[in-house]
Amino acid sequence: MAQTNSAGDTKGDTKDDTKVAQDFQARAKQYLEWREKSVGKAPSPSDSPAKLEAERKTLAKSIRASRAGAKQGDIFTPEIAQYFRRQIMATLDGRYGHAIRATLRRAEPVKGTLQINQSYPEKMPLQSTPPTLLLNLPELPKGLEYRILGRELVLRDADANIIVDYIPDALPAITK
Repeated sequence: MAQTNSAGDTKGDTKDDTKVAQDFQARAKQYLEWREKSVGKAPSPSDSPAKLEAERKTLAKSIRASRAGAKQGDIFTPEIAQYFRRQIMATLDGRYGHAIRATLRRAEPVKGTLQINQSYPEKMPLQSTPPTLLLNLPELPKGLEYRILGRELVLRDADANIIVDYIPDALPAITK
């Protein structure tokens, strides 16, 4: 049965979609639990930007070493990626789709090559994901965030600035 979310868009979540979303959320949570157990917690708050950056880089280096075999699709499995694409398309076709597309068109173009476990490109802006789109995506645990890089939806470890996983061609081409 279709539901309406707080953005006013119809969500066609079925029981299967709910299970897929829960699987994704469990995988995201497992990543953070693994990170904390294997390589440590997020950097401690500090008044020193240099200290924070050094701790972030140390955390990222440890993640890369410990997660060397990680690949695209470990968290965004094919089934989960398809679910996300459906949610994104339903949102873009929904009540606020025109506003979301306009926001994405106005954003600074961000393009680059993505690699799992690599730092989110430092010289590229952290393009935020439009809030009305976020309302139709599964909620993330603290420490992870969605970012858009070109047409890809990126799962970013915000504490380490690491690309945890991504969905290729998650968004349709948004032309100027």
